[in-house]
Amino acid sequence: MNITAKYCQKEMEEYGSCVASNPSTWQHHCHELKMKVANCTSSHPVIQKIRSSCSKEFVEFEHCLRENQATPTSCKQHVARFMGCAETVDLSGAESRIETPVPQPS
Repeated sequence: MNITAKYCQKEMEEYGSCVASNPSTWQHHCHELKMKVANCTSSHPVIQKIRSSCSKEFVEFEHCLRENQATPTSCKQHVARFMGCAETVDLSGAESRIETPVPQPS
């Protein structure tokens, strides 16, 4: 989550605001913003490694959210399990694959 916030802060803030503003219908109302977050993070090497290493926990968390659309806070344990897994992932090498934009001559 911290990594996602670091690299996709704007998208995360917009999505979080939408979810908070639509507690019982966020799954429907915030879908486009959720996709923006997904698009932002899908190409990031660090996030790819975490999602790959913790795919079981991530899928369980997403399933919980789908099952508890009106009460997403009931998925706190799923979030904790995913975060616990994410903290154990060896990220050495992943951050070195982050592409830094090269300035182009104008």
